[in-house]
Amino acid sequence: MAYVLRRLALLLPTLLGITFLSFALLHLAPGDPAEVALAGEGRTAVDAEALARFRAAYLLDQPLWRQVLHYLGPFDLSADGHEWFGGSGAHSFGGLLVGDLKNEIHRPHVRVVDELGRRLSVTVPLAAAALLLAYLVALPLGIVSALRKGSAFDRVATGFVLVLYCVPVFWAGLCLQLVFGATGLDWLPVVGMAGEGATLGERLARAVLPVVCLAYGSLAYLSRQMRAGLLEQLSADYVRAARARGLPERIVVGRHALRNALLPIATLFAGVFPALIGGSVIVETVFDLPGVGRYAYEGLQQRDYFVVLATTTLGGAMTCLGILVSDLLGAALDPRIRHG
Repeated sequence: MAYVLRRLALLLPTLLGITFLSFALLHLAPGDPAEVALAGEGRTAVDAEALARFRAAYLLDQPLWRQVLHYLGPFDLSADGHEWFGGSGAHSFGGLLVGDLKNEIHRPHVRVVDELGRRLSVTVPLAAAALLLAYLVALPLGIVSALRKGSAFDRVATGFVLVLYCVPVFWAGLCLQLVFGATGLDWLPVVGMAGEGATLGERLARAVLPVVCLAYGSLAYLSRQMRAGLLEQLSADYVRAARARGLPERIVVGRHALRNALLPIATLFAGVFPALIGGSVIVETVFDLPGVGRYAYEGLQQRDYFVVLATTTLGGAMTCLGILVSDLLGAALDPRIRHG
């Protein structure tokens, strides 16, 4: 427990560092959010006075260090912010440290934290289902390939996962839409989410193709890692010693080799799950899903700093938590690992 608390305490400075770097990179990128926002209102020419008012409202005319501190908090540094920093005191506190992710620049009435929560309700179930599918298929496939090394099954499985790993996600999504949508077999809906009154069956039907697209790349990678890890353990001295003692093969593989072979698979969780959460922009765009990945892409297109910073910080937090879960899984699988 002390180890978990210590790692969680280190999460805060890590996220602050990620936020600072993201802030700096966003300001180095070309494009002015004020011009993008005002031009989006249908104006043919952006008025200089309107630009100045917009920049002042979002502190875009302030030095970078002040913008960073305003976003991080806990003090609001805007004109309505804390009196210590020249504000009116109407809204003294705000920022990331108090859970305030600001409002969208292009939709000032929309709070980023509310929109992010709504988008997470779409992305997290799909990512969790894709991760579960990937592990459920990849582990048995890798195990059987290792146990039947050099056989016809192993060669076919190797070629199959190699093809899966090489197929681009956008191309796979479009092919699945053509095959299973209205233009093909017409088995599954291919665009959008189910409405509020939809049944469970309708919701699951709309989730099938996005989950498959999210899962197949991870499935291919995990199955190869499982095969390589098990083959390495099967050639180890302790496995040969167990066989020499006359232990049945299922005991040798199941209780000895397999448990050690699962260690690298557990550590891969640190990268697979955060990537599914934050890297689903292509899948969500192809299938028209209002998830976190698409939200980040839209925010980047519109130069909405607060949206990009929120999604980037979320990705960093998920990566840190994934690493923590991987460490704990490794300790559970290998009793020699202890966290002091």
